[in-house]
Amino acid sequence: MIAGVLVDRSAASTLRRTVAVVAALAVGAGGVMAVAPAPPAAAATRTIVSLTFDDANANQLQALPTLRANGMKATFYVPSGFIGAAGHMTRADLTSLKNAGHEIGGHTVNHPDLAQVGIDEAKRQICTDRRNLTSWGFTVRSFAYPFASSTPEVERAAAACGYSSARLLGDIPSRFGCPECSYAESTRPADRYALKALDQVDATWTLDDLIAGVTNAERNGGGWVPYTFHDVCADACSDLAVTPTVLTRFLEWLKTRQGAGTVVRTVGDVIGGAAKPLVAGPAVPAPTGSTNGVVNSSLEVGAPDCWMRGGYGSNSPAFGTGSPAHSGAVSSLITMSSYVDGDAKLLPQFDLGQCAPTVTAGRTYALREWYVSSGVTQFAVYLRSTSGAWSYWTSSPWFASAAEWTLADWTTPPIPAGYDGISFALTIFADGSLRTDDLQLYDSAGAPPIPSAGAAAGPTATASAAPPQGPVELVRPTESTVSG
Repeated sequence: MIAGVLVDRSAASTLRRTVAVVAALAVGAGGVMAVAPAPPAAAATRTIVSLTFDDANANQLQALPTLRANGMKATFYVPSGFIGAAGHMTRADLTSLKNAGHEIGGHTVNHPDLAQVGIDEAKRQICTDRRNLTSWGFTVRSFAYPFASSTPEVERAAAACGYSSARLLGDIPSRFGCPECSYAESTRPADRYALKALDQVDATWTLDDLIAGVTNAERNGGGWVPYTFHDVCADACSDLAVTPTVLTRFLEWLKTRQGAGTVVRTVGDVIGGAAKPLVAGPAVPAPTGSTNGVVNSSLEVGAPDCWMRGGYGSNSPAFGTGSPAHSGAVSSLITMSSYVDGDAKLLPQFDLGQCAPTVTAGRTYALREWYVSSGVTQFAVYLRSTSGAWSYWTSSPWFASAAEWTLADWTTPPIPAGYDGISFALTIFADGSLRTDDLQLYDSAGAPPIPSAGAAAGPTATASAAPPQGPVELVRPTESTVSG
């Protein structure tokens, strides 16, 4: 599907939310959830709290001083394909977390919605992430589903990839929903691959909300209460942010609960057990001969499926699909306005092989796409490393503007060692419009002949020399809001 803005909470959690007010979760003055009353003569019962951080956002490092000051260890769920990308932690950061006693867990390579991809892609994402993190020196036992989105089949994949547990979200009550749920997960969960947790903490959570998650469990039989954080910042850097001040006050309060039998443990330590053997995900063969390696190349299926919006810089692109098309009924249209710099393009989805074509190091590939453009255009090319991280590689020379369907054709340099996937598309980098259709990728050794000039299918564009655009840098898999 085209990558868009994804909701912060899973569909399952959203369905559980209700405006009904129940006695056990009455909303008090100021919108703060009232703590559920203790049963008569209730004795202090052991409650375990886990502090988890998703997505390896670099600002999570701001939590380390207060974690250290309060003697607490956390679990950091890491999408390995994000490591080193702008706004995210580096491998050195992860090593520092490990050396400080924190747990490194898995969160897939590219942070897809696992319930929306094929099971082979889900297995690749889950297994490869664990293999990457392990190869970097971490003991990886715990997993969290991106967007808290899963299916029974995906949960079986998490188990098959060697994880000891996998966390969901929104199955423990808070002011934000799930009033019918139990106040805590069991310390011996009935399903270790569907771990219950509070809803993810966002900017609307108050200190009282954070405290209530613990006290509700303490007063109702104890158990396990996992918290999930994303951004830690004082400047409202995202809708999912908690400020360092609020986090510090919560952890300081949490430390005082030790006398009530409440302790803080990492997810891996709660579940226990040694790390299991590594498992490889399903392989994806590279295209050979005259086979087009692009999935849904003419955009006819889905929204369209296997495509994502890309771009950077200061500009305002409007994306759409429809007619006229070069073939079938659907083409892509990007209309650019307010252009200052950067570009926009519709690309094959950055993933581990369900959508993005697989390539072989040392081989060259023919890139082709039909276009109509008000200005010059060029291919922007991204490569996937063997660990699953995506980065900008190069750009083709420019192709001239075209008032009728024209085929852009360019052969890449040899794919460098250490890379096994590709995504590419013609770009628009000026005010105007770019319509594209029928993206094609062939091993250049077996690529079919291109139409001759003047053929009924349309002319072939001639590339003119121009410097490649854009820096070489790691990039995230989509430009959507990523959470969970």
